Amino acid sequence: MSESAPFKMRLVHLDLKGAPPKVSYLSEIFPLFRALGANGLLIEYEDMFPYEGHLRLLRAKHAYSPSEVAEILHLAKLNELEVIPLVQTFGHMEFVLKHAEFAHLREVVHFPNTLNPHEAESLALVGAMTDQILELHKGARWLHIGCDEVYYLGEGEASRQWLQQRQNSHAKLCLSHVRAVASHVLAQHPGTTPLVWDDMLRDIPQDQLTVLLMEKYRECGFLRLWAASAFKGATGANQTLPPVEHHLRNHTQWLQVAGSGPADVLQGIILTGWQRYDHYSVLCELLPVGIPSLAVCLQSLLHGGFTEDVKLRVENFLGVSSLEIMDAVSEGAGSFPGSDIHALVTQVSLHLRSSVDTLLERNRYVTGWFSPYHRQRKLIHPVMIQHIQPEALSLLGRWSTLVQRLEGALQLVLYPDAVEEWLEENVYPSMRQLQGLLQDLSEVAHQPPPTSAGWDQDQHP
Repeated sequence: MSESAPFKMRLVHLDLKGAPPKVSYLSEIFPLFRALGANGLLIEYEDMFPYEGHLRLLRAKHAYSPSEVAEILHLAKLNELEVIPLVQTFGHMEFVLKHAEFAHLREVVHFPNTLNPHEAESLALVGAMTDQILELHKGARWLHIGCDEVYYLGEGEASRQWLQQRQNSHAKLCLSHVRAVASHVLAQHPGTTPLVWDDMLRDIPQDQLTVLLMEKYRECGFLRLWAASAFKGATGANQTLPPVEHHLRNHTQWLQVAGSGPADVLQGIILTGWQRYDHYSVLCELLPVGIPSLAVCLQSLLHGGFTEDVKLRVENFLGVSSLEIMDAVSEGAGSFPGSDIHALVTQVSLHLRSSVDTLLERNRYVTGWFSPYHRQRKLIHPVMIQHIQPEALSLLGRWSTLVQRLEGALQLVLYPDAVEEWLEENVYPSMRQLQGLLQDLSEVAHQPPPTSAGWDQDQHP
């Protein structure tokens, strides 16, 4: 490890609120995290944590068991990765407040995003959640309590009344709840320091430098700060391939900030890898697909930039012959855990929809002789079936084979519901278009020819 790395702690964020990996995959990928330069993990469990008692209903169908959490922590320790658990305690509370049992604790009755900070039961709820998390993470030096994107804060009836008092403000409302949660953690778990995201604490024009924001927090008593970058999950809610060059620039900028800010203020950096924008959004880039981006970013942080030597190191770690960061991602195979998923998802993302669209919208036989008008009325010149059907069958066959391989690879890494969701969002729509075309061709091929002109008005719906 580089002794001159500006960030002493380099944590990989595992966002488990979407497509959580099986423990078996984590056992394969943790050694690579360490080799690339990570020395910690920020694990955002959300509904994958095995809550007990009155919180048991928060568990997802495939939530980790207590023994699996213990195994994850054991694997992390073996690979010298310090674990910081993350539990949302203010915003992003959909996985809690969507349940009828806790809906009365919403800030705004119709929106499950944000917790009502005025209810004593709200603090008791998040206190119980943090206690259960730390019970399975004994000795954790830090606990991340979230508190980002607290949307609609101040719009609840209790908050509206509270804000009418002259001395009160949105900032005070936010800070009072953050302070209450942090105080609970410190009182019940004295050896654990709370961490929070900072977006709700900012009150500075966006065109001013990040360094000034760091200085402001320092003057307010935050003696140790953490940076947060992203290696995936930050460029579009339905993004499937990380734009590596974009994420590299993000980390290059953080290196510049670390070099120009006050010394020893930055405790470390968290490389976030969001899997959903919120509990209800679609999946963005899967973890195996984000590994090349993570490798580029971690190695750049470790060595102070992305030189040709660093590029060669990354290629060696990933087992790829050439890494072209100018592209969305390389299509070449690699040898890292999940490289088969990376390669197959790349093929699907770059070529499936476009190949089907090309057939349906730019093939002259389809557009000229089997348009939507023809398909609706089951009309076609018989010879055109010979021009269209073989190409459509060939295309469907090629993609069916690839998708079968992808589904098998995904099933080894992810749980069934995540596999189904990803395929439904990114594969099946285009496959259904192909199947629909072939079905229409089959039907028109086996029906008797029209007894009158093909464009008889009686055929209109």
